Amino acid sequence: MSIIDTRSAGKDPNRGSIASRPTGSRAPSGGEHGRAAWPIVATREIVARLTDKNFLISTGFTLVLLVGVFAFQAFMASTTSTTRVAVSTPAATQIVQSTGSSGIPGLSSTSIEATPAADDAAARAALADGSADAWLHEQGGAWVLTGKDEPGGQLQATIGSAVNQHVLVANAKAAGTSMDRLAAGSQMRVDALQGQTDSEGDTIAQIAGFVFAMLFYFASLMFGMAIATSVVEEKQSRIIEILATAIPIRQLLVGKVLGNSVLALGQMILFVGVSLIGLSFTQYGSFLPRLAGPSAWFLVFFLVGFVALACVWAVCGSLASRSEDLQATTMPMTLLLVGALFLGIMASGTTKVIASYVPIASVVTMPARLLDGSAAWWEPIASLAITLGCAAALILLAERIYRRSLLQTGGRLSLRQALKVQE
Repeated sequence: MSIIDTRSAGKDPNRGSIASRPTGSRAPSGGEHGRAAWPIVATREIVARLTDKNFLISTGFTLVLLVGVFAFQAFMASTTSTTRVAVSTPAATQIVQSTGSSGIPGLSSTSIEATPAADDAAARAALADGSADAWLHEQGGAWVLTGKDEPGGQLQATIGSAVNQHVLVANAKAAGTSMDRLAAGSQMRVDALQGQTDSEGDTIAQIAGFVFAMLFYFASLMFGMAIATSVVEEKQSRIIEILATAIPIRQLLVGKVLGNSVLALGQMILFVGVSLIGLSFTQYGSFLPRLAGPSAWFLVFFLVGFVALACVWAVCGSLASRSEDLQATTMPMTLLLVGALFLGIMASGTTKVIASYVPIASVVTMPARLLDGSAAWWEPIASLAITLGCAAALILLAERIYRRSLLQTGGRLSLRQALKVQE
């Protein structure tokens, strides 16, 4: 049942046309209907987005991309190929058998297998007919790896290392010593003033921080522009004048913000959850405990930051009178998001620590600090408290500007003009 009578919505018998009200006139309160109007508005926003094909397609595409990346990595990690190396002497056989396997860690594995040949001619024939991929032999006092085409770089490196080790052992034995004596004192130990480092874990943390920054940027931009576009379309079509007769403008803002915040948070939970589940099927599954805590903190920071930004996006829409004005009114928000993205990706040292306490930027930088282990347990709590305080102040200011500018249809407003409008 509609709460709006469209036949008389544009008229007020005592005040005349809403569109002709003088600047600063207050919108009707909406009576009993308006007090509980925000759930209706929020539900409308959620339903509208969930039935929007573009939203569903973009979400589905992102999920398919995430699943595909992890599925591909898991498949490649389980893929093993065999490279056959023809050998015709015991020394060559020993060298090939000592190589074990090679490949790209985490992506593929290649085992190297010795293929016996009666002599050099048989080894050459095996290489020619494809029953061997390479041929290891001695020529002129040096070891040679021959292939039908030039052997691959990974195979060259693996066989070359095995040949080098074999020759050193043989030379040491000929000199009446051993490799242990020759190598004594040549081993370099790695140390760090701040303890041992986990280079692989640090790489995973950096990648996760980059992903958090990108998710925050795209989600804020996509949902924020949707809010701004929705506001300006209602304003441009004059539907807002009808809505304002039954729903307090404050309730309209609350409904829009909460509806889109629920969708944005739900999408983030979906993406982060799928990513963590996908990671468990790869060789990096052992890093899940390290990523789980920062991921949860990211979702909390994202919710607080997005609610504040959603109010500002609504203000950007209310300052415009036409869709063409949105590029100008939303430009500051776009630059703010780009700045937060670059801080999350490039900030380091003291700059990163300071940024983790700056509202909005902290949505990206504090989870990044939790990932690299540079933040104490109390720091995200303190940063979240600051972000909450700033978000509350920003919401109050944004709500004031939104109410004052939403019914002004004479052209694009500046912030100064909106603040001067009398309620």
